[in-house]
Amino acid sequence: MSGRPGTAGGAATVPRARTQESVPGGATSLVTEKGTTSIDDGVVAKIAGLAAREVSGVHAMGAGAARAFGSVRGMVGGDPNVSQGVSVEVGERQAAVDLDLVAEYGTAIPELAAAVRKNVIGAVERMCGLEVTEVNIRVDDVHLPDQDRGRDTDRSQDRGSDADQEPRVR
Repeated sequence: MSGRPGTAGGAATVPRARTQESVPGGATSLVTEKGTTSIDDGVVAKIAGLAAREVSGVHAMGAGAARAFGSVRGMVGGDPNVSQGVSVEVGERQAAVDLDLVAEYGTAIPELAAAVRKNVIGAVERMCGLEVTEVNIRVDDVHLPDQDRGRDTDRSQDRGSDADQEPRVR
């Protein structure tokens, strides 16, 4: 239960970011009498990136060059960049999020965008206490089901040709 006046009893709601008017004494959840809490843009970007990736139908995040760089990073053993494809602007009480994503083929893009937007807003507001003013989504590509199969076949053929060659160093 939210404890806010005017809400139906028993209905669970995600708490909204507090504004100065909603807290007695004029303090927000991030600015109190005892100190100020600031949240870095990178923190909000990670939360938004993870929340977007949780939605079924999102294949990848980021524009073409960013995805290629992330793929190379993964091949050399680097940690995946969870904020890839995410850009945020964070103010004192509000945040705006821009997302670049790749949709799975067959997914209804308007429904995907609505689900991603809802999940990102819920996660950022719940974890950061910031009001999310907007979530702009740009779908850069559509992932086709046979794209992965073609890459796996190419890799196995490459490995087979390496195995047939004699080692160069003895």
